[in-house]
Amino acid sequence: VQLVESGGGLVQPGGSLRLSCAAPGLTFRIYDASWHRQAPGKERELVATVTTAGVGTNYGDSVKGRFTISRDNAENMVYLQMNSLKAEDTAVYYCHLGSRRYGLDYWGKGTLVTVSS
Repeated sequence: VQLVESGGGLVQPGGSLRLSCAAPGLTFRIYDASWHRQAPGKERELVATVTTAGVGTNYGDSVKGRFTISRDNAENMVYLQMNSLKAEDTAVYYCHLGSRRYGLDYWGKGTLVTVSS
């Protein structure tokens, strides 16, 4: 199973992007979903998480108030709306699905977001 991210690209500071993650072929609703990112020369960090039903969300301190994670269980999709982007948001963004109950997790290959003028 391969998660497929899309929506990355080049954006100016202050701009917005919406990342999408498709998860075909999975029983999507059993997985918590999250977005992570890794900037050049840095470790991968957690950006945002959303629970199975989409009710509970959590965000890294650096993106609180600017990013919003959501999911559509009917379409097997996870989204990350990113507003007020900053240069320090430049990174490869990865989608992750995980289920502790079933001991399963999946990663996408990542999508590059570059914030630059």
